[in-house]
Amino acid sequence: MSRSYSQDFRIAIEKLDPFDPGVALGLACVEANLPAKYVAPVLNVSRMTVHGWFRGNAIRTKNKKMVEALTRIIREDMEKGVLPAATVADAKAWLRSVVGQD
Repeated sequence: MSRSYSQDFRIAIEKLDPFDPGVALGLACVEANLPAKYVAPVLNVSRMTVHGWFRGNAIRTKNKKMVEALTRIIREDMEKGVLPAATVADAKAWLRSVVGQD
C-alpha cells in the first residue's frame, strides 16, 4: 500500500468539523484507506486540493455534490465490508469502479 495517512494527520482532521463536506471526505478516505493521490482524479482536481478539503478548505459549488456523493458511497461500502482497501491496487480498482472505468 502507498504511504498511509500519518498519525498526526489523522489526529488533526479528527479535531475538525465532521459535517464539513471536505473533512467528512477526509475522514472517510482515512477509514477506507483510499489515498488522496487516487481520489483526486476521480474528482477531477489536484491531490493538494483534496488535502485542502480534508483540512476544511472551501469547496467550490461545482465540486461539492461530487464530494458529498463520493463520501456517501465510501461510507456505504465501508458498511457493506467492501472497504477498507487492503492494497493500492484495491484502492485504485475501487475508485475506478466508482467512476465506471472497470
